Formats: sequence, C-alpha cells, structure tokens
Amino acid sequence: MSAPAGDLALRVERIVDVTPSVRGFVLRPADGGGLPSYAPGSHLVVACGDRRNAYSLTGEGHAPDSYAISVLHRPDGQGGSAWLHGVRPGQVLRCGRPRDAFAPVATARHHLLIAGGIGITPFLSHLWAARRWGRRVSVLYAVGAGAPVPHHAELTALAGDGLRILRGRAAMQAAMDQALRTQALGTHLYVCGPDGLMDSALALARGHGWPDERCHAERFGGVDAAEGAPFTVRLRRTGRDIAVAADASLLDALAAAGVEWPAMCRRGVCGECRMDNAAGTILHRDLVLSPAERAAQSCLMPCVSRAEGVLSLDL
Repeated sequence: MSAPAGDLALRVERIVDVTPSVRGFVLRPADGGGLPSYAPGSHLVVACGDRRNAYSLTGEGHAPDSYAISVLHRPDGQGGSAWLHGVRPGQVLRCGRPRDAFAPVATARHHLLIAGGIGITPFLSHLWAARRWGRRVSVLYAVGAGAPVPHHAELTALAGDGLRILRGRAAMQAAMDQALRTQALGTHLYVCGPDGLMDSALALARGHGWPDERCHAERFGGVDAAEGAPFTVRLRRTGRDIAVAADASLLDALAAAGVEWPAMCRRGVCGECRMDNAAGTILHRDLVLSPAERAAQSCLMPCVSRAEGVLSLDL
C-alpha cells in the first residue's frame, strides 16, 4: 500500500489492550524509513475506512522510531474507532504527518494538566517532554468509579508524586478548584476530556482569575455537522461568488465549484484546511483555533465553520 504525497504509510507492528475498551497501536514506517519528530500534544490523522480521525500521539516525540496511539472503542460513535479495533498487526494504515495543536508553553513556570477518560492521551507526550526538559508538571486525572486507569504504570513512572487520580465528580471538582486557586503565577493550564469536565475546569479557572492565554484546551471527537443558514463566499482574486447551501460545508461548496483546498479530518480537529485572510462574520465550529484567533475573525476551518451573509476569501 502506498501513501498519497505528504501522507505516511505506517505498518501496525504491535497492538496491546490498554484497558478492555482502549486499544494501543504501535506504528512503524511500512518502507522501513524514518519518522518525523513531533511536538508534545501532537496528533496523527488516521484513515479509518472512509473516515479520517485524529488520535493523540502518546510517546516520546524526539527522533521517534515508532508512533503510538491509544483508541477508545466508541460503540455510539461514527465507526472510526470500531474500524481501528478491527485492525490486525501487519496491516498498513494511511496517516497524515503529525500535527501540533496542543503543545506545552516552554516558558511556563509550571504545567497543570487536567484530564478525564481517554483525554489523558495527549498528556503522555507532555509528560515525556517534561521529563526530558526538566519541566515542573502536575496531573489531575478523573477516572470513573471502578474503571481501570489507562496507561497507569506509564503515568506513574512519568509524573510520580505529581499524579492524582480522582474517582467521582465531587472529588474531581474539589481537586480542580483547589489546584486552580493555589497555583503560582506563571502556571499554564491544559485540559482534555469530556465536555462537561473541560467546561467545568475552564469555568473554575476564569472564576479564579486565570487569563485566557494561560488556559489551553483540546476537545476530542471533532464536529460532524456543517449545517446552518445559507451564505455566500466571495473570492476576492476573481470576484466570483459561490453559494453555500444550508446542508453543505464551505469546503464542499468550494470543491463543487472547482476550487480545491487541502483537507484531512474534515471534522475541525486537525487544522489542515485553515484559511487565513478571511473577512466577514465567521461562525467558528472548529476545535483548533484559540479564543484570540476566533475573536479576530480573519481565519477559519472551512470543513465545519460557516458565516453570516457574505464571507470574503483571499482566493
């Protein structure tokens, strides 16, 4: 199997059951070559049948000889995780190159990582980097009552006394409140997990006076719906107008009009389709842009985001 230009063909070398519902995959180049290094918090977009899903890379990103991802089987999902759970060793997967969307801030005095469930996966690479560079880090990890802890041994080895595993919503809420209330100035917060946990952590941070630039979040799962009110996109270089129907994405409308644009996940996760120098009232739906980028109203992810009225693009 050969990968399209820019993609990687990765052979599944090993599969391990991290927990009964989480499966880990170790991937190596199918051609025996090398792999690109990646920043902590990076993800890999994997072609899962007819879908492309993003999964956090969980290993050491400096000069890796293999990539590792962990995939939670979601019976109520869109089929990507079920497809991957059916993969066997030796199979070759088509993957994008690693993308950095959730990296730690190198100048932070301390890194506070808050995770729930499978949201722990991007923090494994954070912890590998913290050990390499001697960064101060602590972890609050919410795990369901009686549920196994994914990557427990690795988390303990990497985080040591900085790891706290919390069982139950009340215990996690209290731990987050205490940690966010007492952190030293210069600490940066990173959150990943279920929406409820993330919203709660970010609300607590705001309540304790944390500035937006010190709060970082990664939401997994992506965005499926591109529907909304119809709008028009104007291509400034040609003066051409293209109508975007209520049930079509901007990306699809451009493609139907013969305007090709690079894209991978098509769910607002990977950032590949980012468009800059836009003008108009943008309705952001992606999981990539920062609050400041959203507020600037000058860039968007056309796979999921829309606009009101007329959107002007530098095309």
